[in-house]
Amino acid sequence: MEIQNSRAWATMLHLFRCQLAWALLASTAHSALAAEIIEADICVYGGTAAGVAASVQAARMGKTVVLAEPGNHLGGLTSGGLGATDIGNKAAIGGIAREFYHRIALHYAQPDSWTLESKEDYFGRPQRTKPEDLAAADSTMWTFEPHVAEQVLFAMINEAQAPVYFQQQLAQAITADGQITELRMTNGKVFRARMFIDASYEGDVMAKVNVRYTVGRESNQAYHETLNGVRAETPQHQFTVRVDPYVKPGDPASGLLPFIQPDAPGTSGQGDRSVQAYNFRLCYTRHPANRLPHLPPENYDPARFELLARYLEALVAAGKAPQLGAFWHPIEMPNAKTDINNNGGFSTDFIGANCAYPEADPATRVKIWEAHRDYTRGLIYFLATSPRVPEHLRLEMQSWGPARDEFTDTGGWPRQLYVREARRMISAYVMTEHNCRGAVIAGDAVGLGAYGMDSHNCRRIVQDGQVQNEGDVQVHGFRPYPISFRSIVPRAEECRNLAVPVCLSATHIAYGSIRMEPVFMILGQSAATAAALALEADAPIQKVDYAKLRAQLLKDKQVLEWKLPIRNRS
Repeated sequence: MEIQNSRAWATMLHLFRCQLAWALLASTAHSALAAEIIEADICVYGGTAAGVAASVQAARMGKTVVLAEPGNHLGGLTSGGLGATDIGNKAAIGGIAREFYHRIALHYAQPDSWTLESKEDYFGRPQRTKPEDLAAADSTMWTFEPHVAEQVLFAMINEAQAPVYFQQQLAQAITADGQITELRMTNGKVFRARMFIDASYEGDVMAKVNVRYTVGRESNQAYHETLNGVRAETPQHQFTVRVDPYVKPGDPASGLLPFIQPDAPGTSGQGDRSVQAYNFRLCYTRHPANRLPHLPPENYDPARFELLARYLEALVAAGKAPQLGAFWHPIEMPNAKTDINNNGGFSTDFIGANCAYPEADPATRVKIWEAHRDYTRGLIYFLATSPRVPEHLRLEMQSWGPARDEFTDTGGWPRQLYVREARRMISAYVMTEHNCRGAVIAGDAVGLGAYGMDSHNCRRIVQDGQVQNEGDVQVHGFRPYPISFRSIVPRAEECRNLAVPVCLSATHIAYGSIRMEPVFMILGQSAATAAALALEADAPIQKVDYAKLRAQLLKDKQVLEWKLPIRNRS
């Protein structure tokens, strides 16, 4: 009887398993057939500050819009640590971008926004100018905490009633008759629209639909420039004393130390695939109650920082007592926090470690992100603990730490890697050094560039038997200049319903000037304006009447011409 019962249970279990398998298959098939489809007039991919500005503008122009973001947060680098606004002439910022900085001012006009220091203490420091009336109708503020930036961006997009979908990693872009019809995500969601805006730092939508683009540095010869390609000399953010690059000093056969590339120096002005270095903009503090401890990465090995140790020892031997400020650049933010950027020959820029990033798949990009995090944490931990670091420098580094109340879901570490450049579109109009210098002026402006031509180092190599950084360019002092509408849309024969305000059409050196967060917001707004007008005209985005576009941009307070002196104005 027991045997019969066992057989009966075995038969029933087999039938149950078969039924379960069929049910799972049916469920999977049903899910595939019933994949969620989100439809709108305009779909924005990338929740960067440019993506938020584009979404807000599309909604304000009466269009339905949806924003798809691969991660979990809004704002990209604007809410990811870059609280010290880079722009040059702030009077060149208009429209939604300026509205954002006005809302930042209104936030800090509230007394309860100052929790870890007073407004008077912050603005009373010698390096800061006295504040304007932060509550005034035209007030702006250009320094801010990361969480405040994200709060402001969320408020703007919620007021516009523009829905945001997080965790939307692009899998496919479907096209028909020269237009995008839908974006398919890895989680099965489908976004359908009549117009699309690629506001990602990487240009992933653009690449999926085979719009022409480039990665790296063009040669000077390609566009008759002078600041592109390999640099013959890199005087800034450089090793200031001679440092031996070899594992066994003086012996090339022993191999190179970590963080040095085996590249040949190359010929001045020649093109290559190098990309200016990425880093994290660190929100650190010295406020004891809000300071997290320094933690080494899991794979920390002080031997990896032999190059830094030799550099410090060479500085001491040359009578140049190294100071912490030579290895990073803290910019003060409200509430005793910072935006810390790269500075000097060995710093937070992970030189040469990002060249695969622009065209990498998501999993590889995560590994590159993690490598940058581990490099930066290792650098800081080394400076705070290694006996090869001068004591005064170690003690100063030990007084710093990540701000406890920022990036709380990632342990105080910035979520956004500073992708200073990735893919760059090649459209019917390529912005070049000549635009930046004012020698060529685009007649179809959709915003102004207002920063110097700025490239961080691209490589760390051996030259003349010593370690050298290569690629840094810093040329400033020219007037804000127009950015062409044609530079933010592909050629019509490639895609007729796409705008690309972040990975726009520009050479490496011109992009180094344009690539500022306020400008991305400006171009995001202008891209959405053009998309809305194209929908109203039932025309390709390239065929938008520029006179109508210009009139709408001016109505919405964009700045399209520069008539002021070169000096900075806020």
